[in-house]
Amino acid sequence: MADLSPKEAALRIIRRLVEHDHTALLAGGCVRDMLLGHEPTDYDVATDAPPERVIELFRRTRRVGEQFGVVLVKQGRGWTEVATFRTDLGYQDGRHPTGVVFSTPQEDAKRRDFTINGMFYDPLTETTIDYVEGQEDLRRGIIRAIGNPTDRFAEDSLRMLRAVRFAARLSFTIEPVTQAAIVAHAADVGRVSAERIREELEKMLTHPTRANAVARAGTCTLLDHLWPDAAWSAERTVDACDILGRLPDDVSFPTALAGLLEGYSTDQVNRICRDLTCSNDQRKTVTWLTDNQSALVDPHRLTLADLKLLMQHPAFDDLLNLFRVRLITRLKGLSAYRKIRHRADAIPADAVAPPPLLTGDDLIAMGYEPSPAFGPVLNTVYRAQLDEEITERDPARDLARRLLAKNS
Repeated sequence: MADLSPKEAALRIIRRLVEHDHTALLAGGCVRDMLLGHEPTDYDVATDAPPERVIELFRRTRRVGEQFGVVLVKQGRGWTEVATFRTDLGYQDGRHPTGVVFSTPQEDAKRRDFTINGMFYDPLTETTIDYVEGQEDLRRGIIRAIGNPTDRFAEDSLRMLRAVRFAARLSFTIEPVTQAAIVAHAADVGRVSAERIREELEKMLTHPTRANAVARAGTCTLLDHLWPDAAWSAERTVDACDILGRLPDDVSFPTALAGLLEGYSTDQVNRICRDLTCSNDQRKTVTWLTDNQSALVDPHRLTLADLKLLMQHPAFDDLLNLFRVRLITRLKGLSAYRKIRHRADAIPADAVAPPPLLTGDDLIAMGYEPSPAFGPVLNTVYRAQLDEEITERDPARDLARRLLAKNS
């Protein structure tokens, strides 16, 4: 099977549609990125061919939104979204249209969110098709809603968060009428599903412009509506942005989210992660990063076992990054960070998480009946091993015997 790039796959689809007397164009974000000189990550195709015709022309298709004119077409190893030009007939749930009428490229452009995302491009003639003055807004560096911004945001309130993300990512300004509509209707973000808000936050927080995006969201009063009972003072917003702006460019979503939630307790962070429908792994990582910041404050109290147990976690480097940034933002100096970093770097890789010298099977072999005491005893023995107080099995057995005797 040929391994086509997303662009090659989209071009192949367009050529086949055109060969069968249909109009087919690149649409949306990929056009914006190409005009900005960026390489798009995804290429979407818009066409006058109805879904049934798309399915007829391509062997491998997937019906993902056929009622809205959207079909996925597989070319090579990837899937390309192919959407029929349409006009939406109103919205009931703040996201999906109640119905659609297949229409023209010009009408299709009018239903989209922002002018910079409402253009088409014909790759066969190398022509940009712009019904919404998107090229002019790209040139001027403006995020502008297509048509009436209040209507666009009523159709899908998540567009308000997308506006600040695009503005931050592209270093654009939000057009005043569009921004005024965002401020006026910011509370409507609370109607958006938690899953979609979390997905948008992930896009926002994993990009190097994350601090700028959060600052803009704060200015537009959007932060107060990202989860139930969210409350953002100006001071908290400034602190979060300061931390986010100092994190590495390629930071993970859980680490950036932990930075955003600076100042919240571990219990609050855990609840917010649940409210945002983070995965269990994401939630556990964010709460671990929050919970263990205090363990680093005094390097002298951090035992070798404590340090090794922290190092065993895959997010240990992220923990140190957050700790370093917190010290900088609180003007505390980096002495504590450097001491921990130096100690961690000096520990051989095979000494961080060595196999335990003693297991529950060993205790049973020593003649002990399984009991709830096994867990704490094995934990204490393993900590002694990590502290390098014991390095062989016989001393490990002796320590376990003494501990079990105390529990008998």
